[in-house]
Amino acid sequence: MGRCFLRSAVIGLTCLGCFHAPEIVVVDRATALEQQAAGSFDEIERELERAAFAPVPVPLTPLQLETLGIKPVPFENATEMTEADRVEGLLRQHCIGEGSEGLLVDTHDACKGASDRTLALALMERVNQTRGGLWRWMQEQRPGTSEQEVRSAWRRLHLRGLVCGGWTQGDTGLWEGKKC
Repeated sequence: MGRCFLRSAVIGLTCLGCFHAPEIVVVDRATALEQQAAGSFDEIERELERAAFAPVPVPLTPLQLETLGIKPVPFENATEMTEADRVEGLLRQHCIGEGSEGLLVDTHDACKGASDRTLALALMERVNQTRGGLWRWMQEQRPGTSEQEVRSAWRRLHLRGLVCGGWTQGDTGLWEGKKC
């Protein structure tokens, strides 16, 4: 009996040596503890997906907007602007200019940014008519002075108070922004 037991033990041990548990390697799953530690990013991933497909505005500088022809919005309420404020804005934009004869001149071809040419021309016409009336009154106050002398004197004084960068015509006929 001792031999039989020994023989069956040896046979059993040799059989056990041939059989072993298969190797299992899990590559795509973390343990429950690792999943808890890593947390869930489902909401963040959804937000990123929505942001990737949602159109957003592109920030542009004022110069880029003017290049595209988009008129800059003034900080103050446009309804409270006087005609003088509008003229200064158009002079800065180079849409109108102070001509060498003392009248406002249409220079819309040199205009920086967008502006309504029809409104600018109507404004320019009103201002020029007002200036003509002022010059006639000034000439009446100084009999013997010519209209040209009155205009020249008025223009010299007027240009001193002109807005910086305002579009002006020099005596040579060239246009430039007023330097301050």
